[in-house]
Amino acid sequence: MRKINLALFCWLCILSATMAQVRTEILLEKNWKFTREDNSGAINPEFDDSKWQTVTVPHDWAIYGPFSSQNDKQEVAITQDGQKEALEHAGRTGGLPFVGVGWYRTSFELPQFTKGKKASILFDGAMSHANVYINGKKVGYWPYGYNSFHFDITEFLNPGEKNTIAVRLENYPESSRWYPGAGIYRNVHVIVTEDAHIPIWGTQITTPVITKEFAKVNVKTKLVRPSASAPDQYRLVTALKDEQGRTVASQEKVLSSYDQDLFTQELVVENPVCWDTENPVLYTAESKLYQGNIEKDVYTTTFGIRSIEVIPDKGFFLNGKRTVFKGVCNHHDLGPLGAAVNDAAIRRQIRILKDMGCNAIRTSHNMPAPELVRACDEMGMMVMAESFDEWKHPKVKNGYNHLFDEWAEKDMVNLLHNYRNSASLVMWCIGNEVPEQGIEGGSKIGRFLQDICHREDPTRPVTQGMDQPQHVLNNNFAAVMEVAGFNYRPHMYQEAYKKLPQQIVLGSETASTVSSRGVYKFPVVRASMKTYDDHQSSSYDVEHCGWSNLPEDDFIQHEDLPYAIGEFVWTGFDYLGEPTPYYTNWPSHSSLFGIIDLAGIPKDRYYLYRSHWNSKEETLHILPHWNWKGREGEVTPIFVYTNYPSAEVFINGKSQGKRTKDLTKTVHNTGSKESQEAFERQQRYRLMWMDTKYEPGTVKVVAYDENGKAVAEKEIRTAGKPHRIELSADRSELSANGKDLSFINVRVVDKDGNLIPDATNQIEFKVKGAGSYRAAANGNSVSLELFHHPRMKLFSGQLTAIVQSGDKAGEITFEATTKGLKGAKLKIVTK
Repeated sequence: MRKINLALFCWLCILSATMAQVRTEILLEKNWKFTREDNSGAINPEFDDSKWQTVTVPHDWAIYGPFSSQNDKQEVAITQDGQKEALEHAGRTGGLPFVGVGWYRTSFELPQFTKGKKASILFDGAMSHANVYINGKKVGYWPYGYNSFHFDITEFLNPGEKNTIAVRLENYPESSRWYPGAGIYRNVHVIVTEDAHIPIWGTQITTPVITKEFAKVNVKTKLVRPSASAPDQYRLVTALKDEQGRTVASQEKVLSSYDQDLFTQELVVENPVCWDTENPVLYTAESKLYQGNIEKDVYTTTFGIRSIEVIPDKGFFLNGKRTVFKGVCNHHDLGPLGAAVNDAAIRRQIRILKDMGCNAIRTSHNMPAPELVRACDEMGMMVMAESFDEWKHPKVKNGYNHLFDEWAEKDMVNLLHNYRNSASLVMWCIGNEVPEQGIEGGSKIGRFLQDICHREDPTRPVTQGMDQPQHVLNNNFAAVMEVAGFNYRPHMYQEAYKKLPQQIVLGSETASTVSSRGVYKFPVVRASMKTYDDHQSSSYDVEHCGWSNLPEDDFIQHEDLPYAIGEFVWTGFDYLGEPTPYYTNWPSHSSLFGIIDLAGIPKDRYYLYRSHWNSKEETLHILPHWNWKGREGEVTPIFVYTNYPSAEVFINGKSQGKRTKDLTKTVHNTGSKESQEAFERQQRYRLMWMDTKYEPGTVKVVAYDENGKAVAEKEIRTAGKPHRIELSADRSELSANGKDLSFINVRVVDKDGNLIPDATNQIEFKVKGAGSYRAAANGNSVSLELFHHPRMKLFSGQLTAIVQSGDKAGEITFEATTKGLKGAKLKIVTK
């Protein structure tokens, strides 16, 4: 009897497991073959790719370099930057060899795919002009490299056999204004379902009513079914679950012939917990599809219960609370990792931004990776998802203008369907600085794209980044937009408010202040498009572009104008390409706009934003460093960025005076040329000692609260001789999944631990054990060192090295050495 029961138990376990596999999803990650050779025969399953490079997807083949001024050299006039004549731009797209063709091939078995099943392939992103083949037959084509796309591959697969996929990608010259990446740089999914199933992005969840006592949750679920089956054979059971997995609401719905294969359900969650940036609570909708009593599909959707509203003259409201955007714009590259998406790298960026007080990211100027949106959902970061940098009129020769007529609506629909359930996503952005701003009929294209957003997702406002206020305020281009987003020109916000009907103004792109971490220029004066022989910009944070301004020029708008709803600073992180103002000065391969450099190390400007945005944490930051051999007795201004109202500076114990933020400076009594040169707006937000003179020793700052009480202090010292390498990792424990990352700060210090701010030592790296060396960056836009080589020179005394976990648990040892100094080791555990 015991044997029979055991056999019955085993049979039930097998049956249960079989029933649970109504939906299977796999990632095609490892064992891809890659080549730069363009051979059309690669579509054939029997093609010999044994000599191709073996890679893991996500993969960006261009990030491995080498850098060259000849890579995508463009001779153009950048009209939006005010250029009148064509100039030779080297490094505009990063100086990396992303132009050309790349082929990818892999073979995979899919035992879950049997007769009667359906299968789809989903690319989160492939750069670009993707032609996809399976078993020698063309599956489909998708040109836009930033978008996610999917194809039904049921008819192309061979059940029970090995299947071969081949992907041809091609990047055209002059197709981008920044480094776009190259290759299958985001994940590839294969999804197997029953014949009746919920399609990719097949749910739409909204929360139309939210009170403290309850929330109404509307769930719309698409059905794909065999044409021979009747609609009323299908029923959907939807369960809403909280973060602990407890069911908080459920409902069953039987489809009728009038529902047009769309289930519509309204569920009620009692005592809901709303998603916000401080408490990003998420719920899950589990949708079970039945045909009669047979389970056909199980589909899960993550969402948040939260409300968003834009109220004229009052601002943007999250869950009924006025919320000012303290946002940044970010490109999609991850510095030394290139465009290849990595969850750990993305989450590190968000942690750094949140510590600064940032609450929103604009995905400029393209559609985001799912990993970014998912991380923002889970970590509490609002998202403005952007679509295009071009419409019909070109900014670059081979840009999206060639695709717009045929692909714009398809691309918009994919973007909207992909992310419309994300709690973090609060606004759609349909374009950036498009030439149509000043062209007759341009507003009609804006309305066309905005209408698509409202049709597919009526719950979120729509904006775009406009940089031609003199046109858009007078030709209806801005008036068409639900939210008028302005790139720069904050001095025109008040005119925009007078002329536009929306009664709100958004800083969709602001500042474009430029600086190089740890580099300081004298004299300290406000400057526009200032260039130097070293191709750097001053970290005194007083230099900007010809069309832009300093951070305080934006701070003051959003504090003093009640209809100004916040800003998205250009940019949160430095990125590859656009080395403004060094358009024509090679070598320069990355931007200087970032608040944080390409290595992920904060610049001084980070602490200026932190002092203004992060009111919950203490900020007390001194600049510049205090190693100025040869400047003894010369004027060397000291700035302090702090959230305290006052501070006093001491040099070697001698007071240099007390400074207090000047709150009498407002948007209305500053802004003239004379005011700007005198740093009047800066006096409201930063404390400045403009006449201090350098002498080696110690700079001490004492901060005072509003009552004049000393509440904090900090010191910086003149460093001695370089003594040793110092290491610190952002994470000392990794997942043994073959792709988790630890970012290690590498610096040279003196015997007392003071940073050597001008150290440029070349550091050698060794990684042993349960991981490997991945890349390094030093934040120097002029450096042409390759990221993947296990060596790099310090920039302003620091760099970042990246270690990647292996597939097995264990211990990683990271070692950094340089000639003449004491090296260092660091251990990281993988689990």
